[in-house]
Amino acid sequence: MTYAEATKRSTAVKQPGLDDRHRDKDGTIDKKHGNTKNKNLPNPIPGFGPETTLKTMREKTGKTSEKAIRAEMAKRKR
Repeated sequence: MTYAEATKRSTAVKQPGLDDRHRDKDGTIDKKHGNTKNKNLPNPIPGFGPETTLKTMREKTGKTSEKAIRAEMAKRKR
């Protein structure tokens, strides 16, 4: 395999903006695990303690994505 082929192959797998997640075969992005703690998110969500898990945040807000949870908490803060 040439260098160009190897480079093309390795960059084809990487997709920017997925925050260390990957796409399934059908193209959907995996959700972060429910046991992820707020303190371990790249930008912790205000309104929840550092030990609060994504599962708990999803249950309290009724939202599933990190972005939607963040938006819901910003709305409640007003």
